[in-house]
Amino acid sequence: MTVKQLPLPTLVEACAELGIPGIGLWREPVQNYGVESAAKLVRDAGLTVTTLCRGGFLTAIDPKERAAALADNRTAIDEAATLGTDTLVLVSGGLPAGSKDLHGARERIADAIAELAPYAGERGIRLAIEPLHPMYAADRCVISTLTQALDIAERFPADQVGVAVDTYHIWWDDQAPAQVARAGAAGRIHTFQLADWTTPLPEGVLNGRGQIGDGSIDMREWRGRVDAAGYTGAIEVELFNDVLWARDGLELLKETAERFVEHAL
Repeated sequence: MTVKQLPLPTLVEACAELGIPGIGLWREPVQNYGVESAAKLVRDAGLTVTTLCRGGFLTAIDPKERAAALADNRTAIDEAATLGTDTLVLVSGGLPAGSKDLHGARERIADAIAELAPYAGERGIRLAIEPLHPMYAADRCVISTLTQALDIAERFPADQVGVAVDTYHIWWDDQAPAQVARAGAAGRIHTFQLADWTTPLPEGVLNGRGQIGDGSIDMREWRGRVDAAGYTGAIEVELFNDVLWARDGLELLKETAERFVEHAL
């Protein structure tokens, strides 16, 4: 998504040329290209798919909506397996229309994961619950902290359910460093993502993730915390930003790689 302006073949070729060993993919462009074709494209370039994003949106109260969400997540798990990644990132879902029950929504997420985790485990896929900044709690994700994410994840085996650690969403939380250590000790850090916090936020706030190094987050400090927690997996940069998307995608990809080396290596 950082360079969503690039067609998938161009992105894969550019990553290979820049020495970027893996790509975190999103379902929509993969589906448009063809899941099996995308898997072959990445594999033939000598790259890996680090994660697939996204599953989730599991807070529905209506039985038909809940069944549809579960079915879609099973499809996402199957797609992840076809792509060769071991991790599906979950954006768990906001409050259903008319509801103000955060606790109930979180419990419905846990109930849904109880159905999905064994299915994922049988296919070698881990579910990574991603806490999102509290500004998204109403409409996108009622899980706002690593504490909340781990409280759900720890109901299930670590090789089935863990968490996504994303600097953009947790940098403000003074409990997050301890929760990173908690997650690492249990082997539940399933992906680590970087994005910076820049202000002012755009209208709608969704596409406000800043290029790393442009904002308020100490990337190297967070890298150190995650390293100390024992995480040795891929590190992704995930940016949603209309200004960045309006730029030349190859130029942006190269800049992002350079910023990673400068601020997080």
